[in-house]
Formats: sequence, structure tokens, C-alpha cells
Amino acid sequence: MDIFAAMQKYGHEQLLLSHDPSCGYLGIIAIHDTTLGPALGGTRFWKYDSTEAAITDALRLARGMTYKSAVAGINLGGGKSVIVGDNKRADREALFRAHGRFVETLNGRYITAEDIGTSPADMEHIKLETDHVAGLLGLSGDPSPVTAYGVYVGIKAAAKDRWGNDSLAGRTVAVQGAGKVAYYLCRHLHGEGVKIIVTDIDQEKVKRVVAETGAKAVAPDVIYAQAADIYAPCALGATINDDTLRRLKVEIIAGGANNQLAENRHGDELESRGILYAPDYVINGGGVINVYGEIHRWPAERAQKKAGEIYDTLLRIFEIARQEKIPTYRAADRLAEQRIAAVAGLDKMWMKK
Repeated sequence: MDIFAAMQKYGHEQLLLSHDPSCGYLGIIAIHDTTLGPALGGTRFWKYDSTEAAITDALRLARGMTYKSAVAGINLGGGKSVIVGDNKRADREALFRAHGRFVETLNGRYITAEDIGTSPADMEHIKLETDHVAGLLGLSGDPSPVTAYGVYVGIKAAAKDRWGNDSLAGRTVAVQGAGKVAYYLCRHLHGEGVKIIVTDIDQEKVKRVVAETGAKAVAPDVIYAQAADIYAPCALGATINDDTLRRLKVEIIAGGANNQLAENRHGDELESRGILYAPDYVINGGGVINVYGEIHRWPAERAQKKAGEIYDTLLRIFEIARQEKIPTYRAADRLAEQRIAAVAGLDKMWMKK
């Protein structure tokens, strides 16, 4: 893998590879763009197939965070970190303190938070080594409820655009994943009378969703072929690919996962097939809004209200896509890039030090 070529392709500013042999820490921190502010992005703890796969994931996720913050209208850049290893391991303090030390070396250019495989308790360990961490216990904590609320209102916006009415009552939604965001999303959907189909590799999580919402459980590979109105990917990315596209039987794709399109061409194919796609980093922006709120000490109600703006943002993106005859993922990119360029182009003002 040519790392510099990968960074140049999407304009990444920095990539930090770190190792602490005392606790088996192997970490990667990617910073994409800091035009709007310090780079924010959670720490993902995952057992990757290769170092190349881990670096690629960090780079893609960091870029997504830049665009997510820009579209959400908050003053943060994009970053992401991954810890390579088994996220089920019990001895976590030394590992996350090591991670915190490497975050501290960036001197505020990067702020981390919770992500897949990590928790608010892990963030507390990081906090022992750096102040550049959010998602702490007693503050905003787990961003999943706000993320899920943003996905929920985003689904309603997609329904409004597709069917002229944002009511989801009686609709069928196939939810891939039963983790924290998916769980809270299913609760919102159930409260509006949605028929839910759910899957996850963790059967205990599936059982919880089924018990609380009456969802129909299916095997992980079967979820793509379910007859539904909406497919909501809420697990790992790249589930919109050559294999799944031919099996999907839905009119809308709107879910909480990052990097849902395996490649941009899959977004083009969704457009050609008449499937409305809610761009991932727009609809799942509630998490970054929640963390931004913690940094600025917003009350929880303000973060929730800000996440509710995802509804109007998506309607605007759908309208841009229609007017300019481009896929929705390109319309979202255009909106984000316009804000970044506008801020980057501002003249610097003289300030007395």
C-alpha cells in the first residue's frame, strides 16, 4: 500500500501509526481536514484482517467526519482512530491510556470519542492521559441515542421526499445491525407503528430488539433480500455493493452505518435504479452533534434539537440532487465542500496578541 498516495487521493493532512508493546497497543489516527476546526472522530476498536485494511478504514472514516461536521453546520474538522485488536478483551485500562498518550501528542489537533468497540468507560481511561476526549460518563456519554434520533428523522425525511408524507406507520424497515444505534432506532420506529425486520451477528442483541419491538429476526445474509420499504444499514460499512444491490427490494436506503457505499459507483447505480439514498454521513450526524454539544457544554435538549435539523438538511440535499440531476451522495459532497471552501477562503483578520 502506498500510504502517501492514499492520503493525497482524498486530501488527508496527517496519519499517525503508534505502538506500545507493554500492553499490545497498535493504533492509527487519521486527520483529514482541519479547516473548520480541530479534527473530531471516534476511536474504533476492531480486529482487522490486515494493517492495510485498518489504515484504509481510518482514512475513509476520517474523511467522512470532515463532511459530516461540515454538513451539520458545526465547527469541527474530520479525524478518526482505530485500535487493532480484539474488542472483547477485559484488560482495557492500559490499552486506552496508551491511546490517550498518543492523542495527547497531537496537542488538540484531534479530539476522540466513542465508536464501535469502545464505550464511555474506555473514554474515561483516555481522559487520564489527555483532555482531548469527549463522550465521558456524566457528560454527553453514549452518543447512540442522539445518533439514532437523527437517523429516525432522516428516514422520515426520505419518506417525505419519496412518498409525499413522512409518516412511517405501516411501513416495513429492514434494519441491519442490533447494536446501540440500531436498538434506539428500532424503538423510535416501533413507536410509530413500523414493521421491523432485524439482523445481527450477535444473537443476544437481536433477541433484545425482538422482545421490545416485536421485530422479525432473520439471518445476517438474508436481510438484503427482504421485501421492505426501507433498508437501514446500521452495522459496518460497504453493505451497498455488487452482491447486495441485485438482492435489495426497497425504495429507500437510510441508516446509521458509516461508508455504506462500497464504491461511489454504487451510489450511481442506486440512482439509476430509482432507490433513494440518504447519504450516510448526513443522516448519522447526530453522534458528532452530540459530541460537539459536550465540548461546548450544551444541554442534552439542544443537541437533540440540532440533530432534528438532519430532516431539513436531507430534504435540501434531495432537492439539489433533483435540480442538478446528480446522485444524492454527490449532492451531499457538494454541500459540504461549499461550506469548507467558504470558510477556507475567508480573509485573515489582524488580531492583537
